[in-house]
Amino acid sequence: MDHRETLQQLFRAALERVGGRPAVRHALEQDPPTGAVHVLAIGKAASAMTQGALDALDDRIVSGLVVTKTDHLGRAVAEDPRFRCMETAHPIPDGSSLAAGAAVVSYLDALPGDAELVVLVSGGASSLAELLPEGLTAGHLAELNQWLLGQHLAIDGINAVRRAISRIKGGRLARHLGGRRTRLFLVSDVPGDDPAVIGSGLFVPSATAGALPDGLPAWVRDAMAAVPQPPAPDDAALAGLTRSLVATNADALDAVEERGRRMGLAVQVHREQLAGDALRAGEMIAEQLIHGAAGVHVWGGEPTVALPDNPGQGGRAQALALTAATCMEGHRGVWLLAAGTDGTDGPGDAAGALVDHQTCFRGRQAGLDPDGCLEAADSGRFLEASGDLLRTGPTGTNVMDVVIGLKDTSDG
Repeated sequence: MDHRETLQQLFRAALERVGGRPAVRHALEQDPPTGAVHVLAIGKAASAMTQGALDALDDRIVSGLVVTKTDHLGRAVAEDPRFRCMETAHPIPDGSSLAAGAAVVSYLDALPGDAELVVLVSGGASSLAELLPEGLTAGHLAELNQWLLGQHLAIDGINAVRRAISRIKGGRLARHLGGRRTRLFLVSDVPGDDPAVIGSGLFVPSATAGALPDGLPAWVRDAMAAVPQPPAPDDAALAGLTRSLVATNADALDAVEERGRRMGLAVQVHREQLAGDALRAGEMIAEQLIHGAAGVHVWGGEPTVALPDNPGQGGRAQALALTAATCMEGHRGVWLLAAGTDGTDGPGDAAGALVDHQTCFRGRQAGLDPDGCLEAADSGRFLEASGDLLRTGPTGTNVMDVVIGLKDTSDG
């Protein structure tokens, strides 16, 4: 068995199951609109989701606005004259994000009153499109998001702050629907798959305000007072809105389980979602893999990494993988793949890493120390040197992270 190739096949099965294009195509084919539609897509998977709408609806699409991360725009969507496409900033929003937020509002406001909408939202939307209270600039936005990323917060905590100062998040963008018939399709990148949390709930008001972290900058508190309240669930603007989850992390884990069983492997899915510190998660996963049953072990979720003042290369999946690799030294017959399903894990172009019991040896041969790199949030540099980085490019989806372990007792 080529163990590394086996893990990559399992990861590809996950990506195929939760791809934005097939997920949206299937949803629209199951319940197609009756007439012409307009399309609004926001998120890292916006281009792929839009392609799914094109597959299903073809010439019934009249117009569209697509907002996605730079270098995540597919050619077919970019070259379609019906669509205006904007590539903006992620994970730190900037002036392009504010321009996109204004464009989204203008697009919705300009649609005919009887227009039918297909809205496609995926993770990343919180950064890619924003509209702030008067007087706040892209500089304020960057300052806030840099602060948030350094607080070791889960995504729901980050989004609670983003919603609190936004004129379009927390369901506020739904006010611009004007009661039009709107189908909202969501690719979930959040624990619990709450539609009010995905993309900071552009069209879905949250039942609760969400706990805000201590130490918020004073100007953030002032901005919160200037933001209008989100619409109530019975607001007339939401009268025509329906919503559907079309891809989740659980779907990705199910796909790994099914593919693994078809390959003749024993598969154990660990259903409790990964959260909290990525380094602790890496230790826990390594222990479960080393001492667990032979076969495939699968986890999903989205842990976090506390960043020092000058972080290095690599994100949470790479930090988890390198931590696991330090625990796997001396244990033959175990391999681990940890990756972001969107194809991007922190700074750089890697989705994650695929490590084994010799990862740390290979990195040390290149003159690097795994513990030092973990402390400096520089796991990516070590994993580059050890030859263990996993690169997929943009995947067309975003359902948090998938971690797949393989234990082969015959190899040990």
